[in-house]
Amino acid sequence: MPEIVEKRLVRELDSIIGAGYYVVYYISHLLVKKSNEDGYLVGSRGSVGSSFVATMSGITEVNPLMPHYICHHCQHYEFLDDDSVKSGFDLPDKECPICHRPMRGDGQDIPFETFLGFEGDKVPDIDLNFSGEYQANAHAYTKEVFGEDHVFRAGTVGTVQEKTAYGYVKGFEEEMELPVPFSEAKRTDLAKGCEGVKRTTGQHPGGIVVVPLDMDVHDFTPVQYPANNPYAEWKTTHFDFHQIHDNILKFDILGHVDPTAMKMFERMTGIDVTTIPMNDPKTMSIFSSLDGLDIDSTRYSEVTGAAGIPEFGTPFVRGILEMTKPKTFAELVTISGLSHGTNVWLSNAKDLIEDGTCKLNEVIGCRDDIMVDLMGYGLPPKASFTIMESVRKGKGLKPEWEELMKENKVPDWYIESCKKIKYMFPKAHAVAYVMNAVRIAWFKVHMPAYYYCQYFSIRCDAYDIQTMIQGEEAIRKKMSEIKLNKEMNTPKDKAIYDTLELALEMVLRGYRFTNEADADFEDFAG
Repeated sequence: MPEIVEKRLVRELDSIIGAGYYVVYYISHLLVKKSNEDGYLVGSRGSVGSSFVATMSGITEVNPLMPHYICHHCQHYEFLDDDSVKSGFDLPDKECPICHRPMRGDGQDIPFETFLGFEGDKVPDIDLNFSGEYQANAHAYTKEVFGEDHVFRAGTVGTVQEKTAYGYVKGFEEEMELPVPFSEAKRTDLAKGCEGVKRTTGQHPGGIVVVPLDMDVHDFTPVQYPANNPYAEWKTTHFDFHQIHDNILKFDILGHVDPTAMKMFERMTGIDVTTIPMNDPKTMSIFSSLDGLDIDSTRYSEVTGAAGIPEFGTPFVRGILEMTKPKTFAELVTISGLSHGTNVWLSNAKDLIEDGTCKLNEVIGCRDDIMVDLMGYGLPPKASFTIMESVRKGKGLKPEWEELMKENKVPDWYIESCKKIKYMFPKAHAVAYVMNAVRIAWFKVHMPAYYYCQYFSIRCDAYDIQTMIQGEEAIRKKMSEIKLNKEMNTPKDKAIYDTLELALEMVLRGYRFTNEADADFEDFAG
């Protein structure tokens, strides 16, 4: 075993086992293994991809080691001696010197401390994205593992919000027919007193609470049936999880569309999506241009081919792509971090790139970047971690930290950027999402008919089938109508516009819609 790998594993395992968190890892491993055996990939959320033990346990696809080459045939490896790339996925394929098979790059350079803390004292939060089709099966499997009397759905508590509380006060005035109505100040004061009061209870969409085998659920919380249905499959904890999270285990087994999309691609094409390269030049090109789509740009107003790609398809993120023109996987990860953070892109990184202060690959995109960057400048690991934790939570920099950063030649723009940040996205989360985005982009570029089948089957919120069947001119006309009536548009109109945007792109690439029952799939190309 390479020394760098052994050191990382030993350090992580010492923290995980020493704090008693190995159970969380083992159960997560069983859940993911079961889903994979049943044919569904599982995506990771949050910082779990910062843990190499999680990678080796099959819990996450994200590899947090430094960028390196690996031969999956003979296990030959080569770690890079420099920091020429931030992601191993950006390394060009090369021939293995031992068995002469192709070697691919891997490794995202993510410190373990962002997951379990510098002293290994943070409670691990392993959040997993299961296919929406499979989520119920994953939930049911926890009953097999722990027993039905020890597994419960996490309850939620809905409280009275500001506008509702104000409505209660107004309703009280009308119902009581008060001779002298309340003053506005009195209404506001009474409404404030109602805010936060319990209004209803619900069920967390993915939270599963696990009670220790030697204890009873009532040692922690009462339980209830959802909607008072005694025949419901699940009982729900009465208390909100945040009230009991310090002394009971919870798993977030969430449903997500990406694993469903991966399953759909595999069913339609027979391609194992985990074999799709992350460094295919034509695929990467659609995040900065239209070149990879082979589309007539004179008839299409978009600058990039990112429409309909998860994480990158919104107008906001497409705007970032148009401005920054990313060329590498690492830059896509940075953009994912920039778009999910608060005060990370707007009035911060955007201005730094626009005025030429720095480039996209130099700005702070994800929280982990701060720790890695500061250690690169020469700051001690503990200080780098502490600064990262403060900045990512929006607490800024203490004077003594600023002084330390300046002593180590950290640029002034970097220090000022840290001060503006209010919230930062974990890099492991960004990497996991970008991996699936690149896979979907690969199908969009290389197997477009299957990509559009996937998109219009599971990713649209609304349709205008009649318009879509009529072709390019009808689609353009409908999109113009929705744009002109911007102020009158309903959420459904906006959803239809998003659908038509992809319908137009598809038609311009030579494909068409039909409602003919006997149409052959291969005839869809124009």
